[in-house]
Amino acid sequence: MRFSEKVVIVTGGASGIGLATAERFASERANVVIADRDGQRAATAAQQLRRTGTAGVLASTCDVSVEAQVKATIDAAIGHFGRLDVVVNNAGLMTFHPLGRLTQEDWRRVLDVDLLGAFYFIKHGFAVMKPGSAVVNVASIHAIQTSPLDAPYAAAKAALLSLTRSAAIEGANKQIRVNAVLPGAIDTPMLWDNPNVQSGAENINPKDVGKPEHVAAAVAFLASDDAAFIQGTTLIVDGGRLARL
Repeated sequence: MRFSEKVVIVTGGASGIGLATAERFASERANVVIADRDGQRAATAAQQLRRTGTAGVLASTCDVSVEAQVKATIDAAIGHFGRLDVVVNNAGLMTFHPLGRLTQEDWRRVLDVDLLGAFYFIKHGFAVMKPGSAVVNVASIHAIQTSPLDAPYAAAKAALLSLTRSAAIEGANKQIRVNAVLPGAIDTPMLWDNPNVQSGAENINPKDVGKPEHVAAAVAFLASDDAAFIQGTTLIVDGGRLARL
C-alpha cells in the first residue's frame, strides 16, 4: 500500500470531496486526521472510517481560517501518530453576489478559508514534515474559467494556484512536494446548492459531473511516491469539461 503507516490530514474532511479523500487514503492504509469546522461531523466521519476497519483515524475540530486551530490540528496529528506526511487542503466555501453587492466581509470570509487556510497548513506543516512529504491543494476550474456571482471564490482559487507554485519552490529545498488539483463539476452539495446551477444560468451536462472519488484518486496520486518528480503543477479533474467550454 502506498501510504502504509503514513499520516494524512484532510481539511473539510467530513463530507464531499474531503470525505472521499479521507476514505481513499484510509483504503491505502494511511492514518487519517479528519479536520473539519464541524467537530461533530468530523467525529461521525471518523467513526464511519473505523467501521470500515481503519484503525488510525483522528477527528479534529478545525476552522482553517483560525491559525491557532490549524497549528493545534497539526500538533494533535504529531502527538497522536508521531509524524505528518501529507496535507490535503480541501476546505472551502463560496458566496454568491454580484460585484456591486459584495462587501469586505464577503471577501474576507472566502479568502480566509479558501486561501489563508491553505497557507496556515503549509506554514505549520513545513515546520514538521520530513523529506518525501507532500501537500495537495484542492483548487477549482474556477481559477481558470469562472461564472457570474462568485468572484471571491474564483479569485481565491486562482490565488491558491499561485500559492501552490510559491510553496513548491520553497518546498523543493525541504524535499516536500506541493501540487494542486482543479475539480470541475463534482457531485457534492456545493455543486447542486450553487444558485447559478439552480437557476439554469450555468448549464451542467450530467455527463460532465464527476464523483468525489475521482478527485480523491487524483489527490492520492499527487501525494504518493508515484508522483515523486511532480512539483508545483496543477491537475485538472473535470472529465474534459473545461476543454470544451
